[in-house]
Amino acid sequence: MRLGEALATCPSLVLVERDPAAVEREWEEALRRLEDAGFAVQPVEHGVVVFETRGVERLYGGMQPALERALAAVGSTWDPRIGAAGRRFTALAAASVARPGQILIVAAKEEQEFLEPLPLSLLPLSAARYAELEGLGLRRIGELAELPGGAVAERLGAEGRKAWRLAHGGRKTRVRGRRPAIELAEVLAFPDAVGNELTLRRGLGSLLERLLARPERAGRPFRKLALAARLVDGGSWRRAVTLRDATAEVGRLRAALGPKLAELPAPIVELRLEAVELAEHTGQQLALVEPAGEEADTRLREGLRQVRASTGTGSVCAVVEVAPWSRIPEARALVVPRDV
Repeated sequence: MRLGEALATCPSLVLVERDPAAVEREWEEALRRLEDAGFAVQPVEHGVVVFETRGVERLYGGMQPALERALAAVGSTWDPRIGAAGRRFTALAAASVARPGQILIVAAKEEQEFLEPLPLSLLPLSAARYAELEGLGLRRIGELAELPGGAVAERLGAEGRKAWRLAHGGRKTRVRGRRPAIELAEVLAFPDAVGNELTLRRGLGSLLERLLARPERAGRPFRKLALAARLVDGGSWRRAVTLRDATAEVGRLRAALGPKLAELPAPIVELRLEAVELAEHTGQQLALVEPAGEEADTRLREGLRQVRASTGTGSVCAVVEVAPWSRIPEARALVVPRDV
């Protein structure tokens, strides 16, 4: 239903602004509560996380009590549900059909029987593949599992082959627990709403200096940062930036984060800079001889390419003389985009 139709149907409808920063914050708190309860978690996406109970079953007295502890750690606000099985896809499928607050455990010998009546929409397939399978009369996972694997791969390719394996339960894979996220962030609150890019860039520079001065960083460079803002209308905005090379240089960090400020949809009242991931400090190899000649030109061209990729095609220019005899300084030369 479109927004206009919804408002016409229900005039008292209240529109909720998107708040990705709050979603990220709440999700991180839920993961931390699970980790505090002893579970090594591997996030899949917002709202989906996998973990093993093997290491905590003795602590809580079995699988069922351990899963109940995980459910309590997440909290009832999220309407959590848990699926447990020996294979990851079966566990995710069980969680998707469980009721809020329910723990659904699928025994190893019952996995195939459990998957058979479930809809194909649980499989990671594109819309075109779903339509193709429905055209062939397939609606359930069990119907796909009954087909020969070679025929499915020949008709649907690698995507179909993967779906066919998942229809048989998928492979057993280990859960790779994440490294606990660091709590390293700086916030700048503005007395009035700000939308001027120059002011925002100055605020970003102040946040970078404060973040670099934090003792918790212990000299480690940044691998991934997130820029978040509280919008004047009450919503929020958030962008994460993964650096190609971990760095703690202010200039490079400004170049990576600065262009994101142009994506703000509205004036803001608060700007927040978060260190999502730090790299290990391994030192930097210094050169005995300064690069010169072709090597220096190559480095310069690469640097110009990075600048143009991050700030746009018109950011790298060259000065070309057109009328050096002119008495007007502005007419003696032109600034034109430079090919690198």
